[in-house]
Amino acid sequence: MDDIVKQAMAKWPNVPYCYGWLALDARGTWRMRDEAAQRAGTPGDKLTNAALVGFIARNYLADERGCWYFQNGPQRVYINLETTPFIARTDPAQGLVLHTGQPLGAPDEAFLTDAGGIVLRAGQTIAQVDDRDAGQLLQAFALDGRPATDEDVMAWLEGGAGELSLRWQERRIGVGRIAADDVPGRFGFVRRPDLAQPSKPAH
Repeated sequence: MDDIVKQAMAKWPNVPYCYGWLALDARGTWRMRDEAAQRAGTPGDKLTNAALVGFIARNYLADERGCWYFQNGPQRVYINLETTPFIARTDPAQGLVLHTGQPLGAPDEAFLTDAGGIVLRAGQTIAQVDDRDAGQLLQAFALDGRPATDEDVMAWLEGGAGELSLRWQERRIGVGRIAADDVPGRFGFVRRPDLAQPSKPAH
C-alpha cells in the first residue's frame, strides 16, 4: 500500500465506503461505472491512464468478507468482479502474470468452468485466465497422460471420462470441473460487494 494512502487513512479514518463505481472485467481491465452505467447495468468505461491503473493495482485489497476494494486515500472503493479477484495472462519470461503486474507463480490447482473459463489457484491467489491467453494454456492440457485436443477437453468438460491435467513448468497439476457460479463460494470471495453483508468503517 502506498504511504500517501496510509497517511490519508490515519487522518480520515471514518470515510464512508463506496460501492458500484469500479469493476474488474474478465480481461483484467479496470472499469469506471458512472451513474448511467450503474442504472443500465453496463460494464462501464475502461481505465487507460497508466498512473491511475498502477495506483489501483498497488492498493488493491480484500476485507474480512472476501470483498475486494481499492483503497483510494481514506476511502475504500469496492470492486465488482466479473469473474475472479485476479486475471492471469501468459508471459514469456514469468510464465503467468496477474493483471496487477505481479507474477502468479506455479498454480496449485486448476479448474475448468462450465462457461469455458480456466481458473487457477496459487496459494491464496485466485485468478481466471484471460480468454485471449486460454488457447495457449490449453495446449499444455493432457488427458490420461497424453496431449489433449480441444475436442478432448470439451468432451471431458461435458462429463467425459479420463483424468485431465495441466503440465506447467515441469509440474503436473490436476484439473477439476466447477460451475462458474460456484467459484466465489469455493474460494471465499464476493463478486458483488454491494449485495454482501455491509461492513462498517473502522473507528
